Amino acid sequence: MLFAVLLASALILPGLFVFAALSPSEERTQLEEELKKLEEQIAAYDQKLDMSAKEKKTLENRIYTLRNTIKKLDLQIYQSNILIDDLGLQIDDTEESIEQTTLQIEKARDRLALIIRTIDEEDQRPLLGVLLSEGFSEFFDNLASLEALNIDNQKLLEDIKSMKIYLEDEKASLDEEREGMEKQVTVQTLQRQQSASAKSEEERLLRLTEAEYQKFLKQREQTQLQAQQIRSRIFELIGVPEAPTFGEAYEIAKFVGTATGVRPALVLAVLTQESNIGKNVGQCYLKVPSTGAGVVAYNGKQIDRVMNPTRDVPHFLKITASSGRDPYSTPVSCPMSIGWGGAMGPAQFIPSTWALYEQKIAAAAGHTPDPWNIADAFMASGLYLKDLGAQSNEFNAVMKYFSGASWSKWEEFYGRSVLSIATQYESDIAELEK
Repeated sequence: MLFAVLLASALILPGLFVFAALSPSEERTQLEEELKKLEEQIAAYDQKLDMSAKEKKTLENRIYTLRNTIKKLDLQIYQSNILIDDLGLQIDDTEESIEQTTLQIEKARDRLALIIRTIDEEDQRPLLGVLLSEGFSEFFDNLASLEALNIDNQKLLEDIKSMKIYLEDEKASLDEEREGMEKQVTVQTLQRQQSASAKSEEERLLRLTEAEYQKFLKQREQTQLQAQQIRSRIFELIGVPEAPTFGEAYEIAKFVGTATGVRPALVLAVLTQESNIGKNVGQCYLKVPSTGAGVVAYNGKQIDRVMNPTRDVPHFLKITASSGRDPYSTPVSCPMSIGWGGAMGPAQFIPSTWALYEQKIAAAAGHTPDPWNIADAFMASGLYLKDLGAQSNEFNAVMKYFSGASWSKWEEFYGRSVLSIATQYESDIAELEK
């Protein structure tokens, strides 16, 4: 890669690339080419991460479905086994009833045999003996009773036989039903095994997908870090004076636009409205930190409310100390008719707001930021406008930049002025890039 070639000819210091053989302009051109390649790689990693995330989601959904299928089959198998056990009990009861019915049939047959033998014996007795021993009428009465008993027992025997046939049919039906349930359990068990196997395979694929996702994520992070190092070096190479030319200011704004997504013309317009791009960074000095009072820079007139003593002064003292400035001779904005002054540098950030964004600016610029450094001021404005929603509603973002979350109708001149300047700058940029 080009960046590797460049590194081979560079002296590497912590957090900084110093190119011995290249001019700043040549170094910047090559770094911008390398940065473009890295951004393309990052976009490719983003695409891979998106695809991998979708694959993960699909696998997770399938695993979830298979898990629920297994739970459902477990319940169905459990239910089927209960039904099989119940059918087994019914079959046992039916078999016992069949055995009892068979015994009843045997007893009925024995009774019938006894009746038939008795009738046969009565038929064999001599007529003279019957008349002498019991009389003709009693003989025929006994014979009729035996015949009636024979008929009743035959009917009972037929009923018992019918009951036995019914019970045998019922047992066969129960056996068939149990056999069907057992086959169903076999099928359900096989389905469960297949689902469990599929679930295991999906989980294996998910682990592979997760590993691939983490690999892409790590590669993307490494590429992002490399791109950020290059951005920081490009930002450092811009190196413009405190009040840049329009071409120099546009180069800074273009870089900030790439880093934040806020269009360069809007960043230029805000800096123009705030400080005429660094030409007017304030006309007052802080003199009394305990009260926030100060003086007008050009005539020494005492003035109150130069800086909020509790909200901003502590941050201001820390910021000026870190940049090697005298806090009492560093210009800041004078107060308006209402509120406090104390805004710093080309972007006109009050110290407390700068403190909130200091780490973000440092991460983007690659060094400790300075509110009076034009490049740092541009980056601060771009980051702030991004957080205020400039990518979706520029007017609202600009008004929040000027007046906070809510503003009065009379203050909207600021937003209209900034957008008008931005429109003009778009024309100037078009001319500059011809």
